[in-house]
Amino acid sequence: MSKQQPISPLKNFFAGGFGGVCLVFAGHPLDTIKVRLQTQPKPRPGESALYRGTFDCFKKTLAKEGLRGLYKGMAAPIIGVTPMFAVCFFGFGLGKKLQQKTPDDVLTYPQLFAAGMLSGVFTTAIMAPGERIKCLLQIQQASGEVKYAGPMDCVKQLYRENGIRSIYKGTALTLMRDVPASGMYFMTYEWLKYSLTPEGKSPTELSVPSILFAGGMAGIFNWAVAIPPDVLKSRFQTAPEGKYPNGFRDVLRELIREEGIGSLYKGFTAVMLRAFPANAACFLGFEVAMKFLNWIAPNL
Repeated sequence: MSKQQPISPLKNFFAGGFGGVCLVFAGHPLDTIKVRLQTQPKPRPGESALYRGTFDCFKKTLAKEGLRGLYKGMAAPIIGVTPMFAVCFFGFGLGKKLQQKTPDDVLTYPQLFAAGMLSGVFTTAIMAPGERIKCLLQIQQASGEVKYAGPMDCVKQLYRENGIRSIYKGTALTLMRDVPASGMYFMTYEWLKYSLTPEGKSPTELSVPSILFAGGMAGIFNWAVAIPPDVLKSRFQTAPEGKYPNGFRDVLRELIREEGIGSLYKGFTAVMLRAFPANAACFLGFEVAMKFLNWIAPNL
């Protein structure tokens, strides 16, 4: 690995926030499809499933609800994603800085993985309630029962029903998903960035197509690790209160008993189709914002 710029967790914070906004705009439609596929009810004998797959879900959503249907529940991730990605990239920057003995130290890939895992811990506090609200809003439209008028109404109702615990339902599963997945995410991005850097050049001079490729592939690797706990999390967060008294173990048992091990990869196509463009957009936004910040505040 070549010499790198001094790490600034603060710049990472602002650039990460901008990257997060780019990610939501690029990826939310397929996120809606992913959640609807993961939470659709098991068809009764003789009945066909509500959605046959990713493209069927896409067509039905578009036909029934128009383009706006694909952006359902986007207010919650936009409000949550900007600070969440800011905190995520800040956590990664901090994780890297903590492992450096001098500002010139170049980190190994296991160290980058550890820094990425720290970022996953940082984001869970924001991620868990945001995901719970987003999932509930995404599935209510598909079921036809409109219980929540919007994100704030959803928060109010959850708080009234069971207090703050209800809003944070699924936190342990969010941690189980995000800690290893974030490690994989950042390590893959850094690895590809260095691999794609031409001899004698710095990774900061990487071309836009190379950044898009490295960011998109980081998203793919991230979700390859994250899908099984994500399926369990979506099920758990949208289940009626008290349905799974032992938490994710009950969800896991029920899923494997009723639908087999393959059900842990429900929504795989939607996730992978979304992961590449969304994360390519995220890292491109991050790198552009980082260049701008380094230009206006080189010593920050």
